[in-house]
Amino acid sequence: MTRLFKRIIPVISAILLLSVLSGCATYRSGDAAVYSPVTLAVAEPTLGTHFAVMPISRITPNKTGEWWEKRHNLLNERAAEGDHDLIFIGDSITHAWENGGKEVWAKYYESRNAMNLGISGDRTQHVIWRLQNGNFKGQTPKLCVIMIGTNNYDDNNAEEISDGIIAIVYEILRQSPDSKVLILGIFPRFEKPHPKRAMLAEASALSSKLADGERVFYLDISDAFLDDDGTLPKEIMPDFLHPNRKGYGIWAEAMEPTIKELLGE
Repeated sequence: MTRLFKRIIPVISAILLLSVLSGCATYRSGDAAVYSPVTLAVAEPTLGTHFAVMPISRITPNKTGEWWEKRHNLLNERAAEGDHDLIFIGDSITHAWENGGKEVWAKYYESRNAMNLGISGDRTQHVIWRLQNGNFKGQTPKLCVIMIGTNNYDDNNAEEISDGIIAIVYEILRQSPDSKVLILGIFPRFEKPHPKRAMLAEASALSSKLADGERVFYLDISDAFLDDDGTLPKEIMPDFLHPNRKGYGIWAEAMEPTIKELLGE
């Protein structure tokens, strides 16, 4: 039994790896010729060294996969409607501009030809896949705002999360070389200071090294959400992760001077 088990394990591992890769887009494959070369202050992470930089789909034969696929297709439809000047890219924190942040979005971004490319639960690898599979097709925005990485916190360390963020920036600029990209520091989570919160802050700091002040910019507004002792108020993020209407207002107000400057307003 022990010998059989040892022989089966490698086979199972190979099958699992293939099943993951089957959901991945081919990174820089057939369309690579139309991409522009990108040179930034920090080198692009090497594909395949860890999952945070691999383009991975969440499409699976279950209800969760169906929901994600529908949302992905909706975002492809949005992109197909025409070019946008301002694009927000991320996970549920970005996605929920359409819910808790709806009124704030209408006030700040509706008139700016903005598009929301957020999907709840996404990690860096899922965003990379989406950008390569239609969400960004035909887009040449003046500015992309990235808020991503918090969902990687259980499976990746700070360096890997930073790699994932950097890979997203490279993907955007390959497809739209004249766009500007604003990386936002990952928002604080947990009610009180926490090792995982600190790790996410480290990931943000590492990704900030990509900012060159020409095409890539970095902004950390974490302090706008926190009390002096580092407490994250429930009145701003009821679950200590997702902003409510008040939290989205704080986000928009803190970011507005930078948005105006980068849009040339």
